[in-house]
Amino acid sequence: MARFKIVTNASAPFDHEMEPLARLDAEFVQVASDEDAMVAAMADADALYPVGKISARVIRAAKKCQIIALGSIGVDYIDIAAATEAGIPVTNCADTFVEEVADHAMTLLLGGFRRLVEHDRMVRDGRWREGRAHLYQFPRLWGQTLGFVGFGHIARAVAQRARPFGLRMLAYDPYVEELSMLPLGVEPAGLHELLAASDFVSMHAPGTNETGGMMGEAEFRTMKPTALFINTGRGATVDEAALITALQQGWIAGAALDVLEVEPPRQDNPLLQMRNVTFTAHVASASARFDPARKRRVGQELALVLSGRWPMSCVNPSVLTTSKLRRWQPIGADRGPNS
Repeated sequence: MARFKIVTNASAPFDHEMEPLARLDAEFVQVASDEDAMVAAMADADALYPVGKISARVIRAAKKCQIIALGSIGVDYIDIAAATEAGIPVTNCADTFVEEVADHAMTLLLGGFRRLVEHDRMVRDGRWREGRAHLYQFPRLWGQTLGFVGFGHIARAVAQRARPFGLRMLAYDPYVEELSMLPLGVEPAGLHELLAASDFVSMHAPGTNETGGMMGEAEFRTMKPTALFINTGRGATVDEAALITALQQGWIAGAALDVLEVEPPRQDNPLLQMRNVTFTAHVASASARFDPARKRRVGQELALVLSGRWPMSCVNPSVLTTSKLRRWQPIGADRGPNS
């Protein structure tokens, strides 16, 4: 029997996860995803590597668990409060897919603004000569305003991409210092100030109880009737009924969505019938490096904590200060100048 038992309902093989764990005597133990099986398996587990929703009951059964390691950016499928109460650090892949998602957000912005999908349909339908007259209705991109709701890693990467296009940029994030926005050419703003001024609103707020449905009727009514709403964050941050009404009533001009409140959407979802909405299937983070990168990151976080060190990315960092884990440093960081 291995020294460390890592319970998971993920699919084998675990070659990428095991790379950073090679020097530790650790093994992955696969269990079914139902709650009872997870509860039983967690009784003597040292770590949890979950896929899908994990309840507080499962977490409370983890009496010796040292870490819950997630292979995603989002953490809204885990009861973080229960993990924090139990003193278990929860890690995620906070910076693993930043470039991919930023590329995708910029693609949705540009494609939505230039009505790319609509013009593709025109050509296929034999309406070649309608395209130019259609675009005569819209201003050029240069000088338009892009507003970020949430200004974490991905929004900052989008800002780097948007700046050369001549966009004025605003950001709302009560947890980010203004001084980190200014070097990127981004001005801090209040939420309603941002919504009223922006030609594009790009949603990057994390999925938490606090942000659930934060884009609702009042927020969409505040936006310009010519504005485009872009969401590559979490579907639950948007009141989808309010978004549907906003599009039907013309409160905003269109939307470009990689995430939805319910995924996949029901075929009777009114959004699917709207020509001014562009969809992708929650694929913003996808690339050839997606699986290897996230799996190695999970292995790295597991290896750090199981060897007694702080993880790299912890979504409930308050547990670290009261734990027995020690802060890790890069090799040589603790050496003096004459070492």
